[in-house]
Amino acid sequence: MSALTTLRLQDFRSYAALELALDERPVVLFGANGAGKTNILEAISFLAPGRGMRRVPLEAPVRQDCDGGAWAVHAVLVRDDEEPFSLGTGLDPVKRTRRVRIDGQNAKAGALADLIRLVWLTPAQDRLFAGPRGARLRFFDRLCLSLHPEHGRNATRYERAMRDRQRLLDEGAADPSWLEACERQMAATGAAIMGARADTIAHLQDEINARRDSAFPQADLGLEALYEDAPAADDDQLIEALAQVFATSRARDTAAGRALCGPHRANLQVMWRAKAMPAALSSTGEQKALLIGLTLAHARAVAASKDTPAPLVLLDEACAHLDPDRRAALIDEVCAMAGQGWLTGTDRALFDAFGDRAQFFDVQNGTAKPV
Repeated sequence: MSALTTLRLQDFRSYAALELALDERPVVLFGANGAGKTNILEAISFLAPGRGMRRVPLEAPVRQDCDGGAWAVHAVLVRDDEEPFSLGTGLDPVKRTRRVRIDGQNAKAGALADLIRLVWLTPAQDRLFAGPRGARLRFFDRLCLSLHPEHGRNATRYERAMRDRQRLLDEGAADPSWLEACERQMAATGAAIMGARADTIAHLQDEINARRDSAFPQADLGLEALYEDAPAADDDQLIEALAQVFATSRARDTAAGRALCGPHRANLQVMWRAKAMPAALSSTGEQKALLIGLTLAHARAVAASKDTPAPLVLLDEACAHLDPDRRAALIDEVCAMAGQGWLTGTDRALFDAFGDRAQFFDVQNGTAKPV
């Protein structure tokens, strides 16, 4: 079990100061639109590496007109039978960089990944399947990161090598060894990226297939990779095949001003199994149900992994537009998860199926009062 038992915010968005005392049950935040419910989820999302669920610059969450010009989030995390961890993060008011503390000691943001996993779903993702390819790939890579913490580092190295290669192409570099070195780096990290993605697809599909009686539609998942030749599956052969793809596409990439082939051009494909229909062609409500089912499968896959802690699951307005049966099914799934769930909604009645299985907070005017 993973859960937060304390959450404190300082000068974060609409909160001058907020402290929540919690137990391990799911948490429901209800209140009017604009009351600050999502701000609390965003604060939690900063307890993991990255730029939070809104993907914003570090200065963005600072409360307007605050004296210090910085924000801070502190939490106490409990995991199974281990001693609680104290986690803190925020914006350094002087350096304007992120600072992280674990049990009172300074740490790097990447160290948070060893302690806490987060899964989240926001209204901005409701049209994910019908939206741009790049948005789906970023979404999927975040799923990969929960199961493969090194995935983010590999992606950063791949992108750096790709930028260096493009710069050399744009400058007309005469020494092919420079290009070859960049392409070898792209190939090595690209192969690791592809391996993590394939493994994540397999874990997600296993979890989806295991819940054939789910109230949420089952999906079939795949990745369309944009290569001229399909690379072989063996690791060494895959690296060689990718390196060859990059080498043979130099002229085309020079003309285009960007790399046209590689793992960065992959596309997540999601099919509604029962209807044999691409998710992008489904109705808005159907896409929402597919996305919730995929998010729940991801949470179960992370919890089932021996190498990762059970994730906290942040569901922003997930119950909106669900019929009563699916809403009750979602609540039952949240209660059964190994990680604490956090849900938001405008009406407390949406969460009646929780009964006493959740803790409720009325959010309004920069406060969150237990009820």
